Amino acid sequence: MSDTFAAMAARLQRDIPKAENRVDDSLIALSSLMTSVVTARRATGVPAKTGQRTILRLAKAQLSLVEVGGELLRAHGELAEIGKETAGYDLRECPPSALAEISSIAKVS
Repeated sequence: MSDTFAAMAARLQRDIPKAENRVDDSLIALSSLMTSVVTARRATGVPAKTGQRTILRLAKAQLSLVEVGGELLRAHGELAEIGKETAGYDLRECPPSALAEISSIAKVS
């Protein structure tokens, strides 16, 4: 593998897990916000309809993040294939957990 390919592969190996982790961090933060909103509504004794649109928006945002995570995993798999095809990139260098997630998503899509 040329130095250019090696440098790009190293950068991708660093950046892809960071991006995957950031999506997870965002999903955790959004889930915490959802919990806070529902807890506040119940604790203040306001009617159940209060904040319902906000809760619906947060739920849609959560679903969007789940979809983003799936797309990111698909991109990860595609990049691994590109690396294998163009630079002899060894898929065994991918963390086992990432390979398992990529395979399960490939079966769904």
